Amino acid sequence: MSFDIIAIGEALVEIMRPTVGQPLDRPGDFVGPFASGAPAIFAVAAARLGASVGFISGLGDDAFGRLMLARLAAEGVDTAQMQTMPAHATGVAFVAYAQDGRREFVFHLRHAAAGVMDADQLDPAYFQGVKWLHLSGSTIVLNSPSRDACRRALELTQAAGGRISFDPNLRPELMPIAEARRVFAPFLTAADLLLPTVEEARVLADTADDDLAAQKLLAGRDRTVVLKRGEAGCTLYTAAGRVDVPGFAVAEVDPTGAGDCFNAACVIGLEAGWPPEQIARFATAAGALAVTQQGPMEGAPTRAEVEAMLNKEG
Repeated sequence: MSFDIIAIGEALVEIMRPTVGQPLDRPGDFVGPFASGAPAIFAVAAARLGASVGFISGLGDDAFGRLMLARLAAEGVDTAQMQTMPAHATGVAFVAYAQDGRREFVFHLRHAAAGVMDADQLDPAYFQGVKWLHLSGSTIVLNSPSRDACRRALELTQAAGGRISFDPNLRPELMPIAEARRVFAPFLTAADLLLPTVEEARVLADTADDDLAAQKLLAGRDRTVVLKRGEAGCTLYTAAGRVDVPGFAVAEVDPTGAGDCFNAACVIGLEAGWPPEQIARFATAAGALAVTQQGPMEGAPTRAEVEAMLNKEG
């Protein structure tokens, strides 16, 4: 079987505060565990939007690993290349939400199973015919084994004629920004689709000007750069120009995973050959729908749900 998309990266469970204003440094209630991890959310979102998806990560031989495998199977995501590591636990993230919308994280990830993927275990046959590989910066900054696995997946995808989607997903709590710029370099160079937030684009391009940041990231190449603006929508850049799309008004419950759903919708639109405005509106609607339910993957919409929102908005 060949896949429309393969995603590689951290699989973890997320245990979160149920309401805003409950910091992690005080006793209190939690909800979860929820299946999570940026690349895993992306994989589920892409599958719900109709793509055939394979997902590669490391899991412990434990209850949380079983939770992840069961959830991915229920979503139709292939896990044949998943690496089970009995000597390591499945990754965990504890999450709290501040009143101003910021999130606070405590990760057990770098030394968990997701952080010790073995690049040598990646089967070249799994990548034959793949159309897209999706990578997340949060995987690349974990440590050298996860970075090596991403680099190997990139090489195998390019050898198979596939394209590369890259979300910088900067995590200063995992790696300082200056070092992240350095380790991102080969992945930024290889990307056919770049998906930073506005803030990430400014950091990566070392400029406060959004347009200049996008042009620096385009680097004169035939690629697509999309600046994610959260509830304000997005701006999509190609060599031919830019497209601005406003956000959709929804009742936000949980913002986790919105960017990953947005990313998956962008890849779906690019692979379908849609014009830039259609891609940007489709992705913005997918991201908006993602925040309407609690849990990282719970709000990931189906294609029919995205199209219904677009039709309603006109």
